[in-house]
Amino acid sequence: MKIKNILISQPAPAVIEKSPFYEIIQKYGAAIDYRPFIKVVGVSLKEFRSQRVEILDHSAVVFTNRTTVDSFFRICEEARVTVPETMKYFCNTEAIALYLQKYIVYRKRKIFFADGKFDSFMELILKHKDEKFLVSLTEPNNGEIPETMEKLKLRFSKVVLAKTVAADLEGIDPGKYDLMVFYSPSEISTLVSVFGADGIPAVATFGTSTACAAANAGLRIGTLAPSPEAPSMAKAVDIYIGKINSGQEVASVVVSGAGKAAEFLKAQEVKPRRARPRKPDQPASADKKTKQA
Repeated sequence: MKIKNILISQPAPAVIEKSPFYEIIQKYGAAIDYRPFIKVVGVSLKEFRSQRVEILDHSAVVFTNRTTVDSFFRICEEARVTVPETMKYFCNTEAIALYLQKYIVYRKRKIFFADGKFDSFMELILKHKDEKFLVSLTEPNNGEIPETMEKLKLRFSKVVLAKTVAADLEGIDPGKYDLMVFYSPSEISTLVSVFGADGIPAVATFGTSTACAAANAGLRIGTLAPSPEAPSMAKAVDIYIGKINSGQEVASVVVSGAGKAAEFLKAQEVKPRRARPRKPDQPASADKKTKQA
């Protein structure tokens, strides 16, 4: 068996030659179809108000995707809420931080961003633990960010600003493909709800939560990313196709692990605490006497 037909659950790139998967087309002669399985839409003002969250009660907003950015500022406009210039914005990537320029004047003292990794994003938020955060969410979500913030005893409110809905999948035949590539649990959910789990080819998954969703649905996971040998999905697919097409037997991926949130909280527990500063009236020799005693 050789992998010749691949479906990727993403919009087609504007320039195919600049796609990270273009090398796979050239290298293996594979045919790649791009079809999004989901789309994200902003909530209505009525849906926002039903959550009973006051934007101006917060000093900072947390964003993890562009749709929630668009939805946040649209809702502010429709609700006639003037966001103060003192509001701070925390983004999990620089791309989302730069996207804020569409709505506000970009000032580094108000906008903070991480490198896309969960740990670094939570570390960034922890550095500003005195803020009261408004955590923008897309429904459904894995809840890792608000759950971690709650365990860290940070002040925050969560609000759903966008929701994921199924895209039009008319004309798709899973049996046509040798590999299907997915990036979110919602895409897996849509796949199974529309086509069932039987007859689905091997899947490639991005991220732990997507892999867990695929495993729970009974799908065969051929490869996943990121990993030490494959930091990107394109690299993971490249390695997988190379093995399959050369006749190697590749075992299905077994998903395990406690998740990013649990790993981050565990790391926080083992961090050494800072020594308390000595009181001004306490002599330096007091520590030594205590140890000798």
